[in-house]
Amino acid sequence: MLVDVHAHLFHDRFKNDLDQVIQRARATGLKYIINSGVNHSTNIQVLAQAKKYPDILYTSLGVYPLDAVAIRADFHRLIEPINVDEELAFIKKNKENIIAIGECGLDYSMNDGTEKQQQDVFRQVIELAQHLKKPIVIHSRKAEKDTLDILESAGAKNVVLHCFSPSMKIVKHAADLGYSFSIPAIIVRLHHFQTLVEQTSLQQLLTETDAPYLTPFKEQKSEPAFVQETIKIIAKIKKMEPEEVTKNIFANFQKIFLANEKN
Repeated sequence: MLVDVHAHLFHDRFKNDLDQVIQRARATGLKYIINSGVNHSTNIQVLAQAKKYPDILYTSLGVYPLDAVAIRADFHRLIEPINVDEELAFIKKNKENIIAIGECGLDYSMNDGTEKQQQDVFRQVIELAQHLKKPIVIHSRKAEKDTLDILESAGAKNVVLHCFSPSMKIVKHAADLGYSFSIPAIIVRLHHFQTLVEQTSLQQLLTETDAPYLTPFKEQKSEPAFVQETIKIIAKIKKMEPEEVTKNIFANFQKIFLANEKN
């Protein structure tokens, strides 16, 4: 009943061992892995990977904020400029093949004056998610307050804040808005996420890996099987058995990602 609500299995670091990664995920007990695209080529890749592993891989199509404004590079990879209108049309065309929209959001890490342009794109993506009645998976880097302001003003629901790392005051505001937080396996060694879990209701928590990033083990790339490490830490913080935490996380996942799929 384990779930990884945010991974990037299209990444080159999985090109030689994806079958083994999927096998380990199954063996660990994962039932759902949401494989998230960030631009057009990776959106195509995650759709193809879902067809190859239909029992476990599900798809979220993304419009990554830096790609959307054609920034040349971020901390991890080269940027692929997105034609936003064409990509939103592509996502709409594939609405029956996706479980969510994202990752999308705001990223002010480059401090390059594109904030207003990013905000305009973000509003378009939120509007599409609302139209398609899909959950929205949010990337926010050094832009958390603006991210929440735009989501709130749009009346967005079924919001998942991926790897959300602001002050606890902003975390509390997001929790008060009813948003959910996907907790990466790096919680094993990052105090911020431990504090977030401590101060947030279990009913607003999900598990993710952001694979291949945010690994709990410095010597290894992250992979979906590592969500069990997140479960262990949440259980310790909440003073619960891991099985009970897993059950609650899965119920949260069903409410956010599967409720509309059944309608």
